[in-house]
Amino acid sequence: MLMQTAFIYSDEFAKYSYGSGHPMRPVRLRLTYELIKAYGLLNLPHTQIIEARKATEKEILSFHTREYIETLKKADSGVIPEDAGQHGLGYGDNPVFKGVYDWSLYSAGASVQAAELVSSGKADIAFNICGGLHHAMADKASGFCYLNDAVIAIKYLLNMGKRVAYVDIDAHHGDGVQAAFYNTDKVLTISLHETGYALFPGTGFPEETGTGKGRGYSINLPFPSETDDEVFVMGFEEIVPVFVNKFKPDILVTQLGVDTFRTDPITHLNLTTNGFEKMIKGFWALKLPWVALGGGGYNLSNVARAWTLAWAIMNDVDIKEKRLPIEYLESIAGFGVDENLRDRPFTIAGNEEENMIKETTSAIEKLKRSILHSV
Repeated sequence: MLMQTAFIYSDEFAKYSYGSGHPMRPVRLRLTYELIKAYGLLNLPHTQIIEARKATEKEILSFHTREYIETLKKADSGVIPEDAGQHGLGYGDNPVFKGVYDWSLYSAGASVQAAELVSSGKADIAFNICGGLHHAMADKASGFCYLNDAVIAIKYLLNMGKRVAYVDIDAHHGDGVQAAFYNTDKVLTISLHETGYALFPGTGFPEETGTGKGRGYSINLPFPSETDDEVFVMGFEEIVPVFVNKFKPDILVTQLGVDTFRTDPITHLNLTTNGFEKMIKGFWALKLPWVALGGGGYNLSNVARAWTLAWAIMNDVDIKEKRLPIEYLESIAGFGVDENLRDRPFTIAGNEEENMIKETTSAIEKLKRSILHSV
């Protein structure tokens, strides 16, 4: 029996800009939507397209502080507020740009919509490609993220009495989500990411397991820089199904960042579409009600191709074509999108691969020994 799926989108997603030269480019969301549409994946009989809405103030205040939200509102004009610095706003990673508050409301609102659809049973899987902004803290912006849509959506699910497993496969540690639920046993957070010794935010080590009632409910598997599909997927398969099945959640929430790819400009991992598809199939095989969120990814081609493949898997569709549709390539000329849908396989050779396997296997065994019994 086919699952009912929902794709949440708005043309508004791509109308904002972090500024020239900033790696986060919202236009990637339009490129993804257009590619998914080009493959006919939005008119399947069991699929609905939902127009994204902005989050309400009540929804965002379920996590963020009033003081921070008032400052973010001021920043919406594009002028840096006086108290911006204390809330992580200004230049660099978290620039103030015109519409920054509205853009963030769309991201958060669409994630709440996904949670509403899945928790109510109106959809088995809901995908918000504008979501997954997992670094934002309660009182400040961080790592290109202004509102933590994942936390806000999970808070909604908790209010509905749901037990939630959150799994994050972005190259960066999902620190904002972990911090929000670090002392509760109602949410299991699992983050697979490049080691904090080499990449922002410098956290996400195996020793970070939670506090109080939450001890044992935060799982972190960091990977060495240069990790490839084989090692990352091995870690996924050894950790995610085991801990999720042990936890027995009502709903699965995933962050599907693709800055893990070897051609991403700001990270140091070596994944391809091949490993990414295996992990998406792993999520699908859990057969849980599923809220899927986007995340990082700063190579536009990787984002469009990977999230199209993810949406196909969510709908149990196998795209056979090797090359992207010619009409799609013509419509997005100038964005540097690869002509092939899937990447060629890539594997690190020799001693480096062996060392990565040993290091990752050791971390996996430590996690299973130390905290599996707690979940």
